[in-house]
Amino acid sequence: MLKLTKKADYGLMALKYLAEHPETAALSAKDIADAYGIPAQLLAKILQQLTKAGLLRSHAGMNGGYALSREAREISAYEVIHAIDGPFFITSCTKGSKSCELTPSCTIKEPLARVNETIAGVLKSISIQDLTEQEHPAGHAQEASRLIFLTL
Repeated sequence: MLKLTKKADYGLMALKYLAEHPETAALSAKDIADAYGIPAQLLAKILQQLTKAGLLRSHAGMNGGYALSREAREISAYEVIHAIDGPFFITSCTKGSKSCELTPSCTIKEPLARVNETIAGVLKSISIQDLTEQEHPAGHAQEASRLIFLTL
C-alpha cells in the first residue's frame, strides 16, 4: 500500500495551517502542534527541514515562529513530501541506482515507473492552497486513480 510517512503528513498539515492563518505574521511550532495534537518537538524538527528546503521562513524572537516562504498556491504537496522524505518512489527498482536480479525478465518495471511519474505529477499539481479548500483534493485523487489505471 502506498502511504505517506507521518512526518510528511505533519508537514502538509503544518503548511495547511499556516495557509489558513495568513493574518498571523508567524506561528510557533507549539501553536501548530497544539492545533492538531502533534508532538511539538517532532513538528519543530519537520518545520526546520521545511525551512532549510526554502518552503518556510523562520522568525526568531518573542513573536517568532514560522511563515510560508511563498504563496500557498505556489507550494506543491510534492515539494513538501520531497523536502521531508526525499525522492518519491513506489518501488525500489524505479530508483535507477541498482537493478535487481530480475531486471532482464521484469515486465512491470516500466509500467510502475509510469505509475510513479503519474503519482508524482498529481502531487505536483496539488498546492497547499488546494488543501485548504475541501473540493479540490478529492478531484485530484480521482484524477490520480484514473491516470494510474490508464498507465497500467
